[in-house]
Amino acid sequence: MSQDQDSTQYCCAADVQVAPGAVLPDLCAIQYAILENAGSAIIATDVAGTILYFNRAAQQMLGYAWHEVVGRATPELFHAPEEVAARIRLLDDSGGAQASGFAALVSRVASEGRDDGAWVYVRKDGSRLHVQLTITALRNAADELIGYLGIAADIGERLSMEQELRVAAIAFESQAAIMVTDHEQRILRVNPAFTKLTGYSAEEAVGCLPSMLKSGRQDRQFYQAMWRELEQTGHWQGEIWNRRKSGEIYPEWLTISAVCDAKGALSHYVSTFSDISNLKVAESEIHHLAFYDPLTDLPNRRLLLNRLDKAGQAARRSGHYGALLFIDLDHFKTLNDTLGHDVGDSLLVEVAGRLRGCISEGDTAARQGGDEFAVMLEELGSDAAAAAVQAETVAEHIRSELTRPFRLADGSEHFSSASIGISLFFGLGGSVEALVKQADIALYRAKDAGRNMVRFFDNAMQTALHERAALESGLRSALVRNEFVLFVQPQVDCSGRLRGAECLIRWQPAGRPAIMPGDFVPLAEASGLIVPIGLWVLDEACAQLRRWAERAPSRDLYLAVNVSACQFRQPDFVAQVQAALQRHGADPARLKIELTESLLLDNVDQVVDKMQALQAIGVCFSLDDFGTGYASLAYLKRFPFEQLKIDRSFIRDIASDPDDAAIVSAIVAMGNALRLNVVAEGVETEEQRAYLIEHGCRGFQGYLFGRPMPFADFDARLAGLDN
Repeated sequence: MSQDQDSTQYCCAADVQVAPGAVLPDLCAIQYAILENAGSAIIATDVAGTILYFNRAAQQMLGYAWHEVVGRATPELFHAPEEVAARIRLLDDSGGAQASGFAALVSRVASEGRDDGAWVYVRKDGSRLHVQLTITALRNAADELIGYLGIAADIGERLSMEQELRVAAIAFESQAAIMVTDHEQRILRVNPAFTKLTGYSAEEAVGCLPSMLKSGRQDRQFYQAMWRELEQTGHWQGEIWNRRKSGEIYPEWLTISAVCDAKGALSHYVSTFSDISNLKVAESEIHHLAFYDPLTDLPNRRLLLNRLDKAGQAARRSGHYGALLFIDLDHFKTLNDTLGHDVGDSLLVEVAGRLRGCISEGDTAARQGGDEFAVMLEELGSDAAAAAVQAETVAEHIRSELTRPFRLADGSEHFSSASIGISLFFGLGGSVEALVKQADIALYRAKDAGRNMVRFFDNAMQTALHERAALESGLRSALVRNEFVLFVQPQVDCSGRLRGAECLIRWQPAGRPAIMPGDFVPLAEASGLIVPIGLWVLDEACAQLRRWAERAPSRDLYLAVNVSACQFRQPDFVAQVQAALQRHGADPARLKIELTESLLLDNVDQVVDKMQALQAIGVCFSLDDFGTGYASLAYLKRFPFEQLKIDRSFIRDIASDPDDAAIVSAIVAMGNALRLNVVAEGVETEEQRAYLIEHGCRGFQGYLFGRPMPFADFDARLAGLDN
């Protein structure tokens, strides 16, 4: 049939009166126009289910043309078979008519006159559409059933919106506290997690300002910076301290997002926050494990070196001397061997207590390991002779205290003594390592003098300093003579698959043995030579990345380059990196810059800006030697690091030292929680690797997977893997 044949154009409205014997009345032009322009799909059938009318909306909705269905098809064509079967089972269970196919459904309409519900339509192309379908029985004037009328409306958008509302409702009931305010910051709504976290009920909070939660720990500048960022970016997140209704102050991680209306005008703020007290406790525990001796609770060697570095900077600014004292107990090994380690440990604890009593607030007493202790004195004045007198006075007081009898764990008395070496410092003109060596030499002089002595590092001990001067002289000409060589060490994942490598520099003077980085890099940093050396390393790394990109085995590998704080702080560092990448046509995404924690302590905004500028072109960042500095969770969240490397000093003894094992597992868990790729350095045994994998570490570097090697050997290894 065609739409031009009036005999096939029928009105299916339930209120149309049909004369006895007629099938359906003819449509008038107005009725036809109404049906054809209706927004809903309209389908009319006879009693047998043959389609008599199929309006324009139905054609658009289902994808069938008029001639494909009118007079030929039944409405069952448009219904999902499984849904028809489900409706039939429903009718059967409720005592409905026992019929088959679509007839079972329309029989109910015939008896009840109408059926209304949600259905799934199947289009001609097989796609599915959710509709609200109303089926009405059509009767003539003699009340005889003559057909059925179906009117369907697309409800897909409504269902999608309902689903989104359900998701939003579930999200609002999440474990994170949520607070919604108007544009004037008046609280409009809070979720149950808000009440649980803050102690304020919804009734108490609604209508108030979020300032009701202020702890007073952040100053006005903090909040001004926060709202300035919100106004500029529409988003802010960070660590903040708030106060519960009970008065308890707690740390939380807060995220605030500005919401605009359809016209772009600010309408609401949505804040989500969660209590990070446990994270702060974990951070504190990690810090204590990493920087304090578990036996005596004194700062350990790591923390001592860090404080020495800071003390040197402070001395340079103030013009005052400081002193480093190395203290070694005389004949301690004999006590340990004869009375046992428990007794020896009790003596060490007592020594630590006496050292604390001998120094002023602001000075540091530390345990280096075994029976070796250290004391750092600051603010000894600007006169070297007077500073030496003060340092000797403290040293003699310590020596005297340590000669007093000790009451041991077994109840007996023990008489001991100590040898002490002293080195003065004034702004650490050399390196921290040099100062430590000086104090160590002075200590051995005290032992050689017969023990129970105090000795200074004096002019007779300058041999090491002369050697240092000679090393610096050679270092200045090493670049010109092309004496530096780059080695590379593989980095693998937990399955042993090669992911990248780290560049390691070696100094190979002509006719002399190679010099390792630990022997010349500190000197290069102290002298400023690290900047041109670092630029050479960066340039060589970019050239190697370009060569790697030309071969399939190395195309997807990244190359990590260590960048010193001195080099990174150069004003044109970002431009230098970009120039090296462009000069060699290297892929920025394959370059990974490794930074140490010391860089994060000063000029934080400048550091972040440089990192973000390089990150914008694809360069990644790794936090090297994690655990040996002062990096905190706040730093890890603020700086755009992609990777975190656990220092090898923690890995070495994880199989035997429970403290190192605890530190490593805590760092791995924290790194994974912050979505950082964690890499363990210095992995040398399968036992270490197994422990790391068990605790969630997924990246490894160390002798177990390959020693540092020339690029030629590394490339040959890649070629072997490819074959």
